[in-house]
Amino acid sequence: MRFLSEEDSAALVTEELAYGAVREALIAAVAPTSTTFPALPAHGSDPRNRFTLKSAASANLAGVKIGSYWPDNTTGPRHNSTIILLDQDTGRVAAVVEAAKVNAYRTAAADAVAANTLANPNATTLTIFGTGHQAFYECQALAKIRALDKINVVARTEANGHAFVAELRNANLPATLTEAEQAVTEADIIVTATTARSPLFEADWVRPGTHVASMGSDAKGKQELPPDLLITASLYCDLPPQSTTIGELQHAPKHRDITAIGHVLTGAAEGRTAPDQTTVFDSSGIALQDLYIATALLGLIG
Repeated sequence: MRFLSEEDSAALVTEELAYGAVREALIAAVAPTSTTFPALPAHGSDPRNRFTLKSAASANLAGVKIGSYWPDNTTGPRHNSTIILLDQDTGRVAAVVEAAKVNAYRTAAADAVAANTLANPNATTLTIFGTGHQAFYECQALAKIRALDKINVVARTEANGHAFVAELRNANLPATLTEAEQAVTEADIIVTATTARSPLFEADWVRPGTHVASMGSDAKGKQELPPDLLITASLYCDLPPQSTTIGELQHAPKHRDITAIGHVLTGAAEGRTAPDQTTVFDSSGIALQDLYIATALLGLIG
């Protein structure tokens, strides 16, 4: 059995590796040879300690990602991720990859792949809702695929907002703390990376042509976007059955067409067709992303 520790996987991962692996995974997700199984929520001995099992199989990979959240952990990250790859011939464990930092790259890479596919090519202003661990990686990943000249940060508390702006500026990203309405009306790309359970902004603040990504809705009851936006925008996601069950699109009208981004990447479906088309991408996070990025990391060490 092969093993990659958290320290080793964190040292190996890059935005470029994550982008390539996640793009490949999103394409694989829509192939007839792939199956993504329903996410299984669970908890530890203390019910506040939660974890989710996400599993999948493709033509040449099968395995599971265990994503955990231990809110009182003070010895390391409260969010952790462990990826288990199974040997396709024997069913035994072929590899274990500890992937807390990798998971942040993997999640942000899905955002970047979708934005590179759906956002206007001349998009320069990003608005980010959220100031937590994941929000930083979202900004970094999007800065790789669009020439951002402004990042509007919308924060729940002013102190967190100022701290996050400073963190982004230290990474040479042009961040400014901005009120929600101004941030949305100025945006070419809007990203929500929160744990919200109610909409973060109003639908009529969104300019035509904006690309919107919900990155935080990954459980029943979570909600970041206004329902009216899901009525009028073109809707895309990583995988429709999961997105409409635990993702942001659980709040979309049942009659709306929802397109898997993998079909756009292969040319089987249309993406953006006009500059004034408003697009929404819902990333609920699928297991194939984890299996593919784990395989890419293991490939670096032979």
